Amino acid sequence: MAFKIIVCAKQVPDTSEVKIDPVKKTIMREGVPSILNHDDANALEEALKIKDQYPDTTITVITMGPPQAKDMLLECLAMGADEGVLVSDRAVGGSDTWATSNVLAAAIAKLGEFDLIFAGRQAIDGDTAQVGPQLAEKLGLPQVTYVAEFKIDQNMKDITVKRVLEDGYELIKIQTPCMLTAIKELNVPRYMSIGGIYDAGQKECKVWNAKDIAVDLDTVGLEASPTNVFRSFTPAPKDKGMMIQGDTQKDLAQNLLINLKAKHVI
Repeated sequence: MAFKIIVCAKQVPDTSEVKIDPVKKTIMREGVPSILNHDDANALEEALKIKDQYPDTTITVITMGPPQAKDMLLECLAMGADEGVLVSDRAVGGSDTWATSNVLAAAIAKLGEFDLIFAGRQAIDGDTAQVGPQLAEKLGLPQVTYVAEFKIDQNMKDITVKRVLEDGYELIKIQTPCMLTAIKELNVPRYMSIGGIYDAGQKECKVWNAKDIAVDLDTVGLEASPTNVFRSFTPAPKDKGMMIQGDTQKDLAQNLLINLKAKHVI
């Protein structure tokens, strides 16, 4: 029996290239390259590792976004995923995390049976870490977040994960079907292969609209979203640092003291 994995992924702007509109105080996305969200790449890699070990595994990557998000799905196919699904519709545009999880839950319900859902801990353009847990709740699934280690038993049912906490970690046993969210410590994502790129070019990703997934339009989109971004801004740059010089530790400490007194810090 084939093991079915769904990976939730997002195409995000490369944050190293993001700029803020000085008037509107919003993110300027035009001309900014888009990439596969970092934590989602770790989620996909862990799914691919399962497929490496158990070849009957099938991996479907699902995303919500504009039409160009298909490029990200093709990248996932080139890495080794079997199928890509894009939910794209103006009706779902502007969705916050709650509304986004409604869209993904409806799309996954349309996909049918699955054994495991992987997602990244959070998206680098929002950093909320909310969509994964909300999706699990709406699908009625047990969930473990912040997964740094993963092991699945040969029975393809019992899973043991290491969940990272602020002051340590937890070892948790869970059974499929379930949802896990990955962090970067889980693995190192593989690169696309030449053969994978060629094969991906021969495939067509599914593109669904809101009607296709039969989602309640009163629960998606900007108007239905209970949270909104008031404004985005770039933090003011810090002043240039000062290097304290000295031949010995005593000289360094003395010179530091002199500079702190000169600035009336002490």
